[in-house]
Amino acid sequence: MLKRYLHFIKVVSNNWWGKLGVILATSSFITLIILELARLVGIITSSYAGLVTYLLFPALFVIGLILIPIGWFKLKKQTGKTFEELLNQEFDKDDISASFLGSKLFRYMVIFSIINIVFLLAISSQMLGFMDSAKFCGTACHSVMNPEWVTYQQSPHSRVACVQCHVGEGAGALVDSKLNGLWQMVSVTFDLLERPIPTPVHQLRPARETCEKCHWPDKFYGSRLKTIAHYDLDEANTPKYSTLNLKIDVGQENKRSGIHWHIATKNEVRYVSVDDKRKDIIWAEAIQPDGSYDRYINQTLTGIMTSPTDPRSMDCVDCHNRATHIYENPGNAIDKKIYDGLINASLPFIKREALKAISSGYPDKNSGLEGINNHILGFYQRQYPELVRTKTFVIDSAITALQEIYSRNIHPEMNITWGTYASHIGHTGTTGCFRCHNNNMVNKDGNTISSDCALCHSILSDKQKTPFQYLTVPDTSDVNYEMHKYLRDEFLNSF
Repeated sequence: MLKRYLHFIKVVSNNWWGKLGVILATSSFITLIILELARLVGIITSSYAGLVTYLLFPALFVIGLILIPIGWFKLKKQTGKTFEELLNQEFDKDDISASFLGSKLFRYMVIFSIINIVFLLAISSQMLGFMDSAKFCGTACHSVMNPEWVTYQQSPHSRVACVQCHVGEGAGALVDSKLNGLWQMVSVTFDLLERPIPTPVHQLRPARETCEKCHWPDKFYGSRLKTIAHYDLDEANTPKYSTLNLKIDVGQENKRSGIHWHIATKNEVRYVSVDDKRKDIIWAEAIQPDGSYDRYINQTLTGIMTSPTDPRSMDCVDCHNRATHIYENPGNAIDKKIYDGLINASLPFIKREALKAISSGYPDKNSGLEGINNHILGFYQRQYPELVRTKTFVIDSAITALQEIYSRNIHPEMNITWGTYASHIGHTGTTGCFRCHNNNMVNKDGNTISSDCALCHSILSDKQKTPFQYLTVPDTSDVNYEMHKYLRDEFLNSF
């Protein structure tokens, strides 16, 4: 039996077309099996090796299979014989019967075809699984995706596969993502991509199909207490606390309050922005009980030549635009490291010097890491030499923490620096909530979109000495008595 199969292979490779086809198909088949076994046992872990395994060798295998029948067509043309005459010439009468479908030759062809089909299906399944893995997404195009891979691994969604947001469900989404992936490969190969990668990413699946699989707006209720520590730039790194009681629900019936009111099923908020950046809002409108829309127009953009987008219905990513690939503000990043104990607040002026160290413009990543070390160590050697001798470990730990901040947020190879990717959560500067919640957004009745803090949170402390400063009974002699009393009453009345 084996001898007949080998003879079959020999016959189908009776010219150089066929020989090349058999060599490619056979060698690719064997190599793929070896590489797959090596990957399964952990010998091969590189994403680049995976690319070769699942893209190059399957392609060579298919090319080899195509070359074999081409070889037979070439042979038929060269000899002037029919396929039947060629078969009779190459095979024994025992292999070819009067009925081709009942011949041994036909059985050989069926067996080889089944093996090829099963093999291709198995490899295709493995290829899709590999290309859908987070490691492949983050490391296959290292120079381009490394910033996103670094931030992804430290994000709240680090256990959520990339494809669950970037691809979505259904065959159409899968095909679109693979076609987009092919273009990305071409862009990387010929250096056609933009640096940094522009945002927002318009290929993302709608949040209703991705985010809301886990985060269900109708089930957002209650409040969440959040305390943020800020440290002054003085010698003692004096802590100041801001505590917010965040109203994370969708609001009550006919009452516009609650952070997630904008995306509740019963509500719809639409807007148009300049140049599709979702930052400068031209107008925003909200649905009314009678089904009409109350539109607020940005007075600062009236009469200015703009390139408006199509109306967009607000969803999760309009505020949570950095839900996974989160880039930090330098001051906040340092504050968090101090609060978590990774930078010791007992080091004099550590907040001030840390901010200087990580905010300096360095030409590349290695220079930045070295510069941070030299700045912090040099400062304490000059100003506090005794600390360098007694608290070497504490200073080294602070340097390591600052280098981690820098490595996460700064990527010179992709032109990513502080502020490149601003978050729309909160209201720093003109981003976030204040894109719409400002006095420039006016409706036909002359009303503006409210920017009242109490819409979304109660303030229990605002850069004060204690996290719950405004829950204490206000002192009538305090110049901030009225504000203190208002904030305390507002919080107590929110229950």
